[in-house]
Amino acid sequence: MTRLRPAGLMARSPAALPLGVMLGVAVVDALTGPEYNLLPVYAAGPAIAAGRGPVRNVVTMGGVAALLCLVFAAKADRFGELRMYVALVAIGYVTLAAVYAAWLRLSTERRLVDVQEVARTLEDVLFVPLPPAIGPVRLGASYVSASRATRVGGDLYKAVPSPYGVRLVIADVQGKGLGTIRCAAVVLAAFRESGPEAEELAEVGSRIESALNRSTDGQRFVTGILAQIGPDGQFLAFNHGHPAPLLRTADGGIRFVEPDEPVPPFGLTGLAGSGSPRNSVTRLTLHPGDRLFLYTDGLSEARDGDGRFYPVDERAGPLLGGSTPEEALRRVRADVAAFTGAQPDDDSALLLVEFAPRAVP
Repeated sequence: MTRLRPAGLMARSPAALPLGVMLGVAVVDALTGPEYNLLPVYAAGPAIAAGRGPVRNVVTMGGVAALLCLVFAAKADRFGELRMYVALVAIGYVTLAAVYAAWLRLSTERRLVDVQEVARTLEDVLFVPLPPAIGPVRLGASYVSASRATRVGGDLYKAVPSPYGVRLVIADVQGKGLGTIRCAAVVLAAFRESGPEAEELAEVGSRIESALNRSTDGQRFVTGILAQIGPDGQFLAFNHGHPAPLLRTADGGIRFVEPDEPVPPFGLTGLAGSGSPRNSVTRLTLHPGDRLFLYTDGLSEARDGDGRFYPVDERAGPLLGGSTPEEALRRVRADVAAFTGAQPDDDSALLLVEFAPRAVP
């Protein structure tokens, strides 16, 4: 028994549209009579076929167009006339051009697939999902890339345990393109290596700076926050030119944690001397239930239709309480989408950290 193909599958066939167009031309040719010269119009079939399907599909549509041209030339008693040969030459040239266009399209599609595979691999390497808890800290993270070709960009985050507390980094590489992804990889690798073992938080920043100097072209800088949360709730942070974190206390208070003395972005700290100034560390004591919201400027610089920036403290702050950190971040993402009413035009990374020494084993 022959199985009929669903109409939807027929519509998705790469030959359906060019065949339909050529049949439409044939119907018009039959209705208008021999006084009209529609023979060259059959070249529309292979031209349309170049937009979808393999090269052999274009060649097939060119053959069908030539066959229809001959059939209707004979029907109109024009077989062997000059206009028939002119139409066949036109169909031949259009088919050759369509074959070339289809070959270029397929090459581009293959490159795009390769880029997407690389992007997926990079995402797996750069953005290993954070555990829901490390030591006395509960964690939630979210990342959105503005690029439609890749799912990763120049924003990054990471959290690791250490003998001195949980260490965190969130950062934003200046610029766009593959160079930003390379810088992000360098920062993450340096943090993963030094974060769990360096005795002082400032040393972690120095190693990130050294890694950038060794492994990049020196044309990019990275804003970021390097932080540590101790078992007793002591919060230490170096703010390298990054948007200030938002603190939501257990009793519902909301305020920004502004640095006492900001540190230049990674890649530029050499302008202020070697390494991170140790006296510029921001100190804070967290209490059980307090939550710190760290984010990149893809969130704080999101705009609505009138060009107003997203008010992080007014809109995101009230959404950070209750439920799990992951669920709170989903609420923030939904609120940003409602505020802007459009797709994001910049990468954004979000990190929500809750000090919960009694809740986390």
